[in-house]
Amino acid sequence: MTPLFQQIITYAMLPTLALMGGGLLALFIRFGVQARSAILHFAAGVVFSVVAVEILPGVVRLHSPALTTVGFALGIGLMLLIRYLTATPENPERGDVVTASRLPTAFLLAVGVDLFIDGLLLGIGFAAGAKEGVLLAVALAVEVLSLGLATATSLQERGLSRARIMSLLAGLSAIFFGSALAGATLLHNLPETGLDLVLSFGLAALLFLVTEELLVEAHEAEEKPWLTAMFFGGFLLFLILGMIS
Repeated sequence: MTPLFQQIITYAMLPTLALMGGGLLALFIRFGVQARSAILHFAAGVVFSVVAVEILPGVVRLHSPALTTVGFALGIGLMLLIRYLTATPENPERGDVVTASRLPTAFLLAVGVDLFIDGLLLGIGFAAGAKEGVLLAVALAVEVLSLGLATATSLQERGLSRARIMSLLAGLSAIFFGSALAGATLLHNLPETGLDLVLSFGLAALLFLVTEELLVEAHEAEEKPWLTAMFFGGFLLFLILGMIS
């Protein structure tokens, strides 16, 4: 095992454990409606900041409108297809209501894509340099901690058992860890055309996660100024961490 791989494995564990830790915290501490909304707002702000700080500049730098359009269209098309296939039949008396026991497939897949892209970014960061990789690992740990909190809280609200929630979080953690290794190997030598497609796809999926999942659920609570501020606080935090890295 090369020193680079040892370093990536070591620091990739930081966001992986943060994701599981955030999930455990949400499972064993009962958050109220306002706290749950604050967590979702904060997670949405952090994910949106990842898009603005880490992904969008890379897409613009590659400067390929055609490939960007294809990747973006595939990303949003897939998320809309998943939403359509997993939608709950409308109840004429109560509207479109999701039952408490229903697995939120679209939400989980959007989170999975987020973690997959994050892992790739971490692997590419280490391939670019050790300092960049370490700082990015710390920044991503902050993101996935809030995402773990938001995911576990959302799943708990739908009536899933603790054991099932932890198994889902373990699967999401494995996605992040595996994509970090892939980012350090395969994508480091990937042609720019392939990288543009991957980043554009992730760009669309993460925007969908923020606008159609995290913020929609966050707004189920009564909107208050301090809850809105949590979104911008999350954005600013990752922005500062991105500037440091």
